[in-house]
Parts: sequence; structure tokens; C-alpha cells
Amino acid sequence: MKIAIATIEKKEDAEISGRAGRAPYYLIFNEKGELLETISNPFAVGGGGAGFAVAKMLADKGVNIFAAGVIGGNMAGALKERGLEFREKTGLAQKAAQEIADSFGS
Repeated sequence: MKIAIATIEKKEDAEISGRAGRAPYYLIFNEKGELLETISNPFAVGGGGAGFAVAKMLADKGVNIFAAGVIGGNMAGALKERGLEFREKTGLAQKAAQEIADSFGS
């Protein structure tokens, strides 16, 4: 299982970003809550469609669950279309990843 968290910085203890599709970074954690990868968001600025592009990028990385402070309707639809579960979370990225991992009995 891979868990992606939208963040404002590229470190494990970064605050979760309130902007799902326009977050500066995405941290990918494993089912144990361990950081695997940090991705700079190439869609953080620009025209519309960031949510769809981010959902595809995360799905292509093998992500199963995505979390951000706020996940809007377009982003939610794009995530569902790609088969990703999602949660709205606040706080620190690593703690949120661990909570999500624990909720699956890992």
C-alpha cells in the first residue's frame, strides 16, 4: 500500500497542504508510515485541470490512498476515477500517514 500526502514542504514532518491539486509537494509513504519518495508538484501553478493531472500522476506511482487538507469535488472525482481512496486530514504528514496505515491494520 502507498499513501500520498499533500504537503507544503518536502520533509516527513511537514504540514499537510490545504490545497490538494496545487500542493507544492506530495510525500509517498508505505504501509508502515515510512517515507518512500518526495515529489515536487509540476502542476502547482498554471491553468485548470491540476486535480486530474495530479490524480493520474499519483495513480501512475502506484498510490492507493491520498490525503490533503481539503479535497474539492473535481479532485475527488479524478481520484475516484483512478481508483484512489482519499481522506481530508490536517496536521503533520508523517503522523497522518501512520494513522492511515494503522486504520488498515498494518
